[in-house]
Amino acid sequence: MRGDVRILLVGEPEVGKTSLIMSLVSEEFPEKVPARAEEITIPADVTPERIPTHIIDYSASEQTDDELQDEINRANVVCVVYDVNKESTIEKIQSKWIPLVNGRTEKGSRIPVILVGNKSDLQGTSSMESILPIMNRFTEIETCVECSAKNLKNISELFFYAQKAVLHPTAPLYNPEDKQLKSSCVQALTRIFNICDRDNDGILSDTEMNFFQKYCFRNPLSPQALEDVKTVVWKNAPDGILDDGLTLSGFLFLNMLFIQRGRHETTWTVLRKFGYDDNLELTDDYLHPQLRVPYDCTTELNHCAYLFLQRVFEKYDADNDGVLSPIELKNLFSVFPYFPWGPEVFNTVCTDKRGWITLHGYLCHWTFTTYLDVHHCLEYLGYLGYTTITEQESQTAALTVTRDKKMDLEKGQTQRNVFLCKVIGPKGTGKTAFLQAFLGRSLETQSEMGGDVSDFTINTVQINSLDKYLIEHYMESRIPCIFVASKSDLQQQKQEHGIGPVEFCYKHRLPAPFHFSCNSDEATNSQIYSRLALAAAFPNLNEAELSISSFWLRITFGATVVAFLGLAIYKALARQK
Repeated sequence: MRGDVRILLVGEPEVGKTSLIMSLVSEEFPEKVPARAEEITIPADVTPERIPTHIIDYSASEQTDDELQDEINRANVVCVVYDVNKESTIEKIQSKWIPLVNGRTEKGSRIPVILVGNKSDLQGTSSMESILPIMNRFTEIETCVECSAKNLKNISELFFYAQKAVLHPTAPLYNPEDKQLKSSCVQALTRIFNICDRDNDGILSDTEMNFFQKYCFRNPLSPQALEDVKTVVWKNAPDGILDDGLTLSGFLFLNMLFIQRGRHETTWTVLRKFGYDDNLELTDDYLHPQLRVPYDCTTELNHCAYLFLQRVFEKYDADNDGVLSPIELKNLFSVFPYFPWGPEVFNTVCTDKRGWITLHGYLCHWTFTTYLDVHHCLEYLGYLGYTTITEQESQTAALTVTRDKKMDLEKGQTQRNVFLCKVIGPKGTGKTAFLQAFLGRSLETQSEMGGDVSDFTINTVQINSLDKYLIEHYMESRIPCIFVASKSDLQQQKQEHGIGPVEFCYKHRLPAPFHFSCNSDEATNSQIYSRLALAAAFPNLNEAELSISSFWLRITFGATVVAFLGLAIYKALARQK
């Protein structure tokens, strides 16, 4: 919501602009009226919307045309004041003032205008008959208020409506010419409906409507009020009620009715509770709440987040088969402005034989995103309405920031549940096959699947009967390398080479190479993945393989067998010499 409101009063001389301002401030009609009132600032704590409000007067005798135009450019709303007793001041509204305010402005970004008929105490009839055609001609006119500076009639209401025109504008929501909600408003309200439709049946039940009502307005509706709402919808939009519940059509109709009846603040309250700004875009604060992740710490989803994500999965798994078909996955992401997962996701996580994502694979991918790209994770949770459903302040409540890696090394174990393993080695040694085998896929299955190659896979392994997530990252060996021959001032020594992996490991007191094949028994292969996670969970067991600056485990593939010959081992050997 905007931080403050700037209201400018314009109009013909002697229509009572200054008197209106002074009557508002002093709560009495001034005996002596200056040519122009000084700028007035009304503190936030005395305004209905709790927003500081600045009121600016205009005087043709004291200001130039350039100064007037500058004030118009700075204004959030313009009140065009006319004398209800003088037809000439009414005619000037459309011939002079409206073109002056918005004549150079694009239709979609025009400044809202309030028409103010002053001196209503001097006549018994209303000027609305003359004003209505003007209001119909200029869509930027929000409303018209007849008032009296002398009798203090509707003075507070005038400035309330002016403030309301800024904080709850009509233009982003509604097209008065077509008498329809604008497409961006329909899109935002559709997302809100889908989030609140917790069982995904296309209907808001009484329970879901009351959840929505309580979340947006703090208080639920009484049973009679609920019935009254549904009756209004049914009489005006029969397709808005189905099985005694509110459909999307009915939800959109209700909001259009609020706007048509001048209750824009109702719809804006809903939109802002769900994170939208004045342009009907989700705010950056809503999508990207502040999160501090210290160096050497990682981010993981907590138990409540997994429960939320599982409920979302089950909501869109229409046939309850435990997998998301392409249509179901598309429906799940219908609350997003774009499809967040690329085609490589199907080679990153577990799928069924059709290549459809299972619940396990779905949760794995959320874990993967949280670990490697936490800011996108927060954004995605925002689109899904995490704060609404869980009634939390922000998406950061879904996350756990792990403790510093050095603390894990000191204690000889870690509290982390997600580990990252870097897989490196020459081309053709089976790195990709190793990653896909982690998802239970044989070479034959891998060749049948095809699709976009993924540099990552993620699955769970068990350590002490607890599930841990292991992310494997295939690293291309494209990084330039330079070998440095140190101590060149000394006599050159013959360098040992040609040593085999088994001999190398034995000589340097390292674990023997772990043999692996995509064509062997799957249970045998799975031991290596558990062993990797175990080494990460208890770093003291493989301290020589851990560097101070990285918590990654590295696997290096040899030409014929798997051998632990990575950079970390090189560092271990260097320390021994």
